[in-house]
Amino acid sequence: MERSSLYFTAPQRLEVRREPLPEPKPGQLLVQSLRTAISAGTELLFYRNQLPAGTEVDATIDALEGTVRYPLKYGYAAVGIVVELAPGAEASWRDRLVFAFQPHESHFWSDPQALTPLPEGLNPEEAVFVPNMESAVNFVHDGRPLLGERVLVLGQGIVGLLTTSLLHPFPLAALVTLDRFPLRRQMALEAGADASLDPDDPDTPERLTSALQPPADPPGADLCFELTGAPEALNLALAHTGFGGRIVIGSWYGSKQAPIDLGGSFHRSRIQLISSQVSSLNPLLSARLPKPRRMALAWQMLETVRPSRFITHRFPIEQADEAYRLLDQQPQDAVQVVFTYDS
Repeated sequence: MERSSLYFTAPQRLEVRREPLPEPKPGQLLVQSLRTAISAGTELLFYRNQLPAGTEVDATIDALEGTVRYPLKYGYAAVGIVVELAPGAEASWRDRLVFAFQPHESHFWSDPQALTPLPEGLNPEEAVFVPNMESAVNFVHDGRPLLGERVLVLGQGIVGLLTTSLLHPFPLAALVTLDRFPLRRQMALEAGADASLDPDDPDTPERLTSALQPPADPPGADLCFELTGAPEALNLALAHTGFGGRIVIGSWYGSKQAPIDLGGSFHRSRIQLISSQVSSLNPLLSARLPKPRRMALAWQMLETVRPSRFITHRFPIEQADEAYRLLDQQPQDAVQVVFTYDS
């Protein structure tokens, strides 16, 4: 039996290869992919070769071991159906819908413990968001928003939109987002933002200052999330976060760098810069919110948010080159892109 697998072969070069399925180990399950989601922020770093030399693909996921070098299979959001059982596998797995941290490919053998059955009533196009939803949950946990705070979210790609969606029910004084692209700003408003502004609009600084400075209050955001993937955006976060505020840096910049102005008001600002990444837990929370509990919460939030509305494009895996070119060259037109698979 053969499968279709997506390979990054060189900067901005992809191949979808037909290759034999490996022989299974006892007890494994064969999953036929239905949907896999592109994580645009991380995957465009691979696509553009913007990762520091020697970077591990992902030490926390068994299917993504080793250092980054071409050719490379990548991806970590696969939803499929169990279609075959290796000797020793439990029969109850057959025909179950499952999620796996797995590269973009049409079929894969997996140990049962690496699969998560989908909750009842959750369809594959909601379930492919669970890795990014876990990231959003992690950002909110690290930010620890408080009653009545003013919150600013920079970047309304999919992780930014999910973070905005989670923040919306909080009793905040203001929830404001920034993004260059009209489509994403509109989605941010639909996700619950009070305002979503264009950072390139000359009127934005005044509007943002007004939104983050009600009468008689200290100016600036109490809490800011930097989720743009652009290191220069950290200067914008510093400029609009008030004295004693917190900035959660959820972006992975890869090898991209930009000058950061820490020589002005920052020195006396007592602003906290908090690095946040989903592979580890905040030590202050780990005793009560271990990773399995956080993942369970991410599944629950998928049922609440229903993020499939953020899918803008669906491509057959055979059209992967077109999908990545869209994300690379026309980001204003795309938010979440997913691959579909024929049986």
